[in-house]
Amino acid sequence: MVAVEFIFSALQIFIKLALDDGMDVRVLVAYRLMFAAAFLCPLAFLIERKKRPPLTMKAALGLFLCGLFGIAINQNLLVLAMKLTNSTTIVTALSNLTPQSTFIVAILSRQEIVKLGKTSGRAKLTGTLVGLAGATLVTFYKGPEITFLHRLARTSLSDVHDSHGLVPAPSAVARVVGSFLAITSCFSYAIWLSIQAKVGEVYPCHYSIAALVCLFGAVQSTLLALCLHRDMEHWRLGLNVRLYSSAYAGIVASGCAFPLMSWCLRKRGPLYVAMFGPLIIVFVAVLSSIFLDETLHLGM
Repeated sequence: MVAVEFIFSALQIFIKLALDDGMDVRVLVAYRLMFAAAFLCPLAFLIERKKRPPLTMKAALGLFLCGLFGIAINQNLLVLAMKLTNSTTIVTALSNLTPQSTFIVAILSRQEIVKLGKTSGRAKLTGTLVGLAGATLVTFYKGPEITFLHRLARTSLSDVHDSHGLVPAPSAVARVVGSFLAITSCFSYAIWLSIQAKVGEVYPCHYSIAALVCLFGAVQSTLLALCLHRDMEHWRLGLNVRLYSSAYAGIVASGCAFPLMSWCLRKRGPLYVAMFGPLIIVFVAVLSSIFLDETLHLGM
């Protein structure tokens, strides 16, 4: 799970570079899932061809919903939030709501029972309320600038980012709207964790689960992107940051991280996986300051 969080941290940097280059949010998500499905489907077929159980209608419906909530909705909301806030760190900080949103969804789906008479139940409820308060703070409070990370050495990647020109600072309204989209994506992600945990019980093949989820997500996201952008200019890829970002997002972030996450879900459950989410804020805060020259503020 530590490796998964670091992979996702690097993904935030690549996505921000592609957005700053003018790539459309929905096209970026669609390409990511195309690369992921193209990488994972042959891999899943070869590795699990002898132990894969029959795909029932119930499992297929669960995988379709996983693709919808965990991929299509979640990723489009997350990338759009990054575009509106113009900050990888704000979006990543708000992703720390994943454990709290997973806890709430687990209660509603009866996968988790809260016993307020016990210390553990009161601790979980308190942690959820504190997390929601923190998300509110990040959304509405900016605070003074933190400059110590800017003393770290610049790299060639930051020069590539700077070559695209300065991106205008977001308005206060865009920042708030983007923040709420990021929070909504956490609940979409939590629904995915809960559904996939159940699917993994009847279809215990994490490569095949990841491949089919990405395939369903690719179809859903591509249809959405085509409804909004039929001009081929939006879909053209060259040997540039758009191709590199799409390939990394699909092959590494989805193709490698999703099977790892599916395996962890099957071994330890959705809440365990969600608990590692806060690690990503540390990774992204450092990476975005070094590679994107992003300014950190106390509210983040």
